[in-house]
Amino acid sequence: MAEAVVSFVLESVRDFTIQEAKFFSGVSQQVEVVQTELQLMQGFLKDADARQGQDETVRIWVAKIRDAAYDLEDVIQTYGLKVDSKKKRGVKNVLRRFACIFKEGVDVHRIGKEIENITTRISELRSNLQKYNIKELTTDRDGSDGESSLQLQERLRITRSHVVECDVVGLESNVEELVMHLVKDENRHRVVSIWGMGGLGKTTLARQLYHDKKVRQHFHSFAWVCVSQRFQVRNVWERILIELTSATKEPKQEIKDMTDDEIAKKLFCVMEEMRCLVILDDIWSIETWNLLKVAFPNVETESTILLTTRNQAVASLPNRNAYIHQPQPLNENESWELLEKKAIPARAEIDLGIFTKKRELGMKMLRHCAGLPLAIIVLAGVLARKNTVREWERVHENVHEYIRRGIGHEEEYEGASWVLALSYDDLPYYLKPCFLYLGHYPEDSEFLVSELTKLWVAEGLISLRQQRHGSRETMEDIAHNCLSELVERCLVQVGTSGSTGTIKGCRIHDLVRDMCLLKAKEESFLQINNSLQENNSSMAAEAAQLGKIRRLAIYLDEKADRLVSSRDETNGHVRSLLFFGLEEWIPKSEKGLLSPLMDFKVLRVLKVEGLYEVEVELPSEIGNMVHLRFLSVNGSYIKTLPPSLGNLVCLQTLDCRVHNYIVVIPNVIKKMKQLRHLYLPLYYTAKGNLELSTLGHLQTLSGLSSKYCDLKDVGRLTNLRKLKISLSSSLQNLEEILKSTGSTLNRIRSLIFWNTSGTNSSAEQAMQIVSSCRGIYKLALLGSIVELPKEPHNYPNLTKLVLWSFGLKEDQMGILEKLPNLTILKLFQEAFEENTKIMVFSKGGFPSLEFLFVTGMLGITEWRVEEGAMPCLCRLNITYCLGLTTLPDGLRYLTNLRELTIRGMRRELHRRIEEDGEDFYKIQHVPSLVIGEPSLMQ
Repeated sequence: MAEAVVSFVLESVRDFTIQEAKFFSGVSQQVEVVQTELQLMQGFLKDADARQGQDETVRIWVAKIRDAAYDLEDVIQTYGLKVDSKKKRGVKNVLRRFACIFKEGVDVHRIGKEIENITTRISELRSNLQKYNIKELTTDRDGSDGESSLQLQERLRITRSHVVECDVVGLESNVEELVMHLVKDENRHRVVSIWGMGGLGKTTLARQLYHDKKVRQHFHSFAWVCVSQRFQVRNVWERILIELTSATKEPKQEIKDMTDDEIAKKLFCVMEEMRCLVILDDIWSIETWNLLKVAFPNVETESTILLTTRNQAVASLPNRNAYIHQPQPLNENESWELLEKKAIPARAEIDLGIFTKKRELGMKMLRHCAGLPLAIIVLAGVLARKNTVREWERVHENVHEYIRRGIGHEEEYEGASWVLALSYDDLPYYLKPCFLYLGHYPEDSEFLVSELTKLWVAEGLISLRQQRHGSRETMEDIAHNCLSELVERCLVQVGTSGSTGTIKGCRIHDLVRDMCLLKAKEESFLQINNSLQENNSSMAAEAAQLGKIRRLAIYLDEKADRLVSSRDETNGHVRSLLFFGLEEWIPKSEKGLLSPLMDFKVLRVLKVEGLYEVEVELPSEIGNMVHLRFLSVNGSYIKTLPPSLGNLVCLQTLDCRVHNYIVVIPNVIKKMKQLRHLYLPLYYTAKGNLELSTLGHLQTLSGLSSKYCDLKDVGRLTNLRKLKISLSSSLQNLEEILKSTGSTLNRIRSLIFWNTSGTNSSAEQAMQIVSSCRGIYKLALLGSIVELPKEPHNYPNLTKLVLWSFGLKEDQMGILEKLPNLTILKLFQEAFEENTKIMVFSKGGFPSLEFLFVTGMLGITEWRVEEGAMPCLCRLNITYCLGLTTLPDGLRYLTNLRELTIRGMRRELHRRIEEDGEDFYKIQHVPSLVIGEPSLMQ
């Protein structure tokens, strides 16, 4: 990891001093010398990083090297930003100018001495490494470590093998047995438990059951909740109730407004009256179950709870209707089958002799996996990137060392920890910090890729030197590549995928996260505080041994009386400060709540999201946090942004999305010329216009308002790719706006357009603006627009379309269905104009559509689907279309349809599609049918 830190710091210092060269004339020689020392140090760090796990002295030296590199970056950037700020402010008189020059002279002398001291530290550390026989290893500095073309081909092959995760081995008999116990009517079980050690495949087995056809047909409603060690009872109950009742916006709010007793009673009644399957994944203690079970029926019902746990006490619940299932580890043949599928997918292309040798080596290594699926999968992630038999032999030679390092951990890790450590150590230097950064996310959480990539970039973990030759990739593109590589190596699991096939959400397995946190602690990379009552002195002492803490994640609970400990000596070194649990936390005092955050002088990332229980104020001192690259107060109760925000000239991401309050925004965003992603509140005011034309690096602009922004500014945002715009009134100079913004609008890839005025003139103007966005992939239109552009071939890239209260004319469906590459169509809340009663999908229409979502279409009384329409449709979701009394007969022609969800429709329609109903023939060919409860509104 020291190799990664030094490499990134070297590039950061080099780029910063080049960009701000005019401010470093007095210390240029010292900067050049220290850069040379770091470059000389790089050659020794690969060997030092590998040896620190075996030798405590080397480990301490490596920690000191990391700290020296970080300190250098902090010193140089702090000085450069201060001088830059002084130059911009200028002086009003000669005496003041002389004072400013004198002060800058003192700063130059001081910064020079600090850099010289750091240079001496690095030089001495390098000498110590050489004396300790640390070898100088040369590598390609592009991070590939001399990757050969064969290795590159292997990596590309791995990419294809992980596109779809379908390699489930050894679970068939488990699924068959559990399905029988779930769907039987006599002597049925109220609770079914899957019990086993971590990594045994409990969650995978539960997912197989959750999507099983017989299970889907047997139960009417479903809910899945992960119950981590740090769970909130109410949150679990809310999630279950919302999923079981398929609650929409207003019912969701009603549930959130209930007291704990009310929500428990409601959930009890729903599970008593309906046939529900509730899956509670990963329950850790019997106490957890005792807290949750109050809301579950304790009488005979048709509902079932399926839980997974590592704790036998939880599985052996004192209930005569409980059934316990313990999956067994994979046997020798199953283990090899799984390893072969993931590590040698192209067996036919491999020489028989090579394959035989690899199988022999693989079988030897598999003995140490003890049949644990997770261990086998991670081992396969390592081996899949090794092309030759010799490389497999080297992995085999290191196996015993990793097993030895696993001894002393909890029993469940003895069969897997060595594999996880091997997988981490096998990462190239540039991926290690990216992986360790994942440790700050709470257990069992799915994290958004869009946020993660921004955090990586803000932290300086992504380098343009990783850009593929000849490409024009952005830092965010490179970050996505890094994430994809972590997925390939089986260290990250794909959660939610987007409409264009991109990864939207990810998670890491519990065992992988445990290993991640262990490594992060060893590297002084990250610290997690579960409570502010922890012993700060002991943590400080530990940090002194391992190095300064640079990243801090704080999980707040009811015990916490403040966000951070004030005046903590470690605050001055922290680069990332991320809070979790703010949604449930109510501070004892509102006054000065965020003020202690100003002690974090070199902070790059500040995430204070969801603090909506009390109104908080962003202190004006936040303008002193000039190193900030990422600032998010998303969902927090903040009414005013201070003018000092304009001092944050390094800011790359500003997220101040507040949905329920009107925020006052000063006209200072124009000073943040490094901004790449700007998310404005849903409702805000400003004195005059917010000037945005200076933000040439901007890629995302959410919340552009025609009331407070000059739309012509968009023309200068040449890197803009995502835009959310609201039109509150008719524009007086639309022709001029379109002329100045045309080229930028044509480069937009994702557009959300919200027409809030409701007038015909603004609706016409909205259509003209949308017509200028010819390159869009995703389009959402909210509010009325006169009509759709009539030339669908002008939108060859459009893959996702959302229409909400749009007022679509009946004859315009013919325009939509000609869109050649549309794969996702969502029609919300009276998407058609008021008098439209019939919705027709014509023969040959929507040739590429894969997912159709239709909800809230109250006025539609007849829906026709002609034979030959939507030939590629895989998923169909129909909810709350109360005008329909029957489903289209044409659904029976949709032979590729795999999932059909119907909820909240008229009782008459629900009766007709039951297995013995007169319309069941229309949908009987669909493998996965989810039929929810009919609407209470008829």
